Amino acid sequence: MPSDNPYSPFDRPRRIAEIWVEAWNRRDADRLAELFAEDAEFVNVTGLWWHDRAAIRRAHDYGLRTIFDQSTIALVERRVRWLVGGPDAPSAAAVVHAKMTLEGQTAVADVDDPRPRRTIFTFVVRRTDDGWRCVAAQNTDVVPGAETNVIDDQGQMRSVSYRSGPSPAPN
Repeated sequence: MPSDNPYSPFDRPRRIAEIWVEAWNRRDADRLAELFAEDAEFVNVTGLWWHDRAAIRRAHDYGLRTIFDQSTIALVERRVRWLVGGPDAPSAAAVVHAKMTLEGQTAVADVDDPRPRRTIFTFVVRRTDDGWRCVAAQNTDVVPGAETNVIDDQGQMRSVSYRSGPSPAPN
C-alpha cells in the first residue's frame, strides 16, 4: 500500500541529500528543517550562519518564498564517508557531500535572468532514534575557473584564479 508521505525516509545518510532536493522543490521549509537536529548548525553560500533547527527553518522559509520561489535544484553527485561506525552500527556518523544545480533563482537588482548555479553541500549526519539527522551543513557555490576569493581595493569580493594559462576545468 502506498504511503501518504511523499518523501524518502530518513533511513540512510545518502537520503539526506535526496530529501533536501525533494523538500526544496516543493518549497517545504518544515520538511527541510526536519532533516536537522534541534541544535544543528548551517552555513549558507554567503557565510550566513544559523545555530538551530528553528533558525534554519526560518531562513529557508524566507528564501523559498522570496529568493528561490521559482527555483528547482537537482542532485548531480553524492558521496558518503563514514566517520563513526557504518551502515549497520547502532552509533554512527557520516559526512555527505552532494553536488547540486540550482535554476530559476528570482531576479534581483541588475540581474534580470539569474543563470544556473552549481553548489556543493556538506552534511554532517548522525544516526538517532528517529533516523538520520543532520548536525551541521554548509552550502558552497562552485565558481568555474576560480581557485579562491579576494577582496579588491573597493571592498568587493571577487572569485579569482592565480594560474597562468587556461582556467582549471570546472567541477
